[in-house]
Amino acid sequence: MIIEPRMRGFICLTAHPQGCEQNVINQINYVKSKGAINGAKKVLVIGASTGFGLSSRVSAAFGSNAATIGVFFEKAPSPGKTASPGWYNSVAFQKQAQKAGLYAKSINGDAFSNEIKKKTIDLIKADLGQVDLVIYSLASPVRTHPTTGVMHRSVLKPIGQTFSNKTVDFHTGVVTNISIDPATEDDIANTVTVMGGEDWQMWMEQMLAAGVLSEGAMTIAYSYIGPGLTEAVYRKGTIGRAKDHLEATAFTIADKLKSINGKALVSVNKALVTQASSAIPVIPLYISLLYKIMKAKGIHEGCIEQMQRLFADRLYHGDATPTDDKGRIRVDDWEMRDDVQSEVAKLWEQATTETLPAIGDLPGYKTDFLNLFGFAVAGVDYAADTDENVSMPGLVE
Repeated sequence: MIIEPRMRGFICLTAHPQGCEQNVINQINYVKSKGAINGAKKVLVIGASTGFGLSSRVSAAFGSNAATIGVFFEKAPSPGKTASPGWYNSVAFQKQAQKAGLYAKSINGDAFSNEIKKKTIDLIKADLGQVDLVIYSLASPVRTHPTTGVMHRSVLKPIGQTFSNKTVDFHTGVVTNISIDPATEDDIANTVTVMGGEDWQMWMEQMLAAGVLSEGAMTIAYSYIGPGLTEAVYRKGTIGRAKDHLEATAFTIADKLKSINGKALVSVNKALVTQASSAIPVIPLYISLLYKIMKAKGIHEGCIEQMQRLFADRLYHGDATPTDDKGRIRVDDWEMRDDVQSEVAKLWEQATTETLPAIGDLPGYKTDFLNLFGFAVAGVDYAADTDENVSMPGLVE
């Protein structure tokens, strides 16, 4: 079939297998070009199919020749219907890993469930014995709690007062004002339950009890802070509460890992175009201005550049991992530079539908968004007939 992007609001309903494959190959080539990383050799990535999780898996496998297990929840293809982009990404990763002679297996299912935790632990026991790095990179809007069976939904809302500011429809380039009503206490609690640190802690406790963490094992989860421009709706909103909980959980997990001399860390990463961030009001406009400035300064990074730098320069650099006063690794350091943020703030005041083409990088934003689904990738023939039914090697049934 000829596969084209089909949009519904901030979601693309189709994905292109060849485009996703080329994206993964591009990430692998980038990591290889930067040289070997003296990092972990047995790695579990929870949330391994897109974004930071996928780039973490690529960095571990092709930077450190690590054996990797990936856990994700993706839609497989069916005749006439494409898979989710994460499915095609994972197919491509598995193929390239096997070609390179690297161990790589994947589990497709609800990582919040006890069933998938047990399945993963059993696979580690059978194939690897233990792992020395666990990446936690889940980004789901819903979670069915494994103990209560209750389904919780996260929301993106400010806390305490209505939030009003500019945003942009990145499809049309139209800048408008938007208002978001404040969250209820239930909204806050549900968002923390979905996106906080409870599930990360459950994973680590169960893995520790099962004996599948090696001596000195490390686990890392990902967070975001962002600038003053976005904090009312992000860091000081419901998602920010969840991130606060996630970051606090790192200390709880670290205490539990003392018995194996393990570590638990949080990395604060840069703002990037993701399926989730595209739906957050204000963020697309902020990112389009940020990209313009960071590209002009030669310090722009995508997911793979961020994760390669995290692994090579922070986690496995040889010295103690540098952290801020709250114990967090900061690879958002270039985004948050004073010269970058002061320029973003100036451009924000000037941003209108008419000025944005000159002062922002909306084309870069759109390209990155399409790339998430395998579209607008250089070197891919989108006019060619494409088989959407791609099976995944290394998938554990």
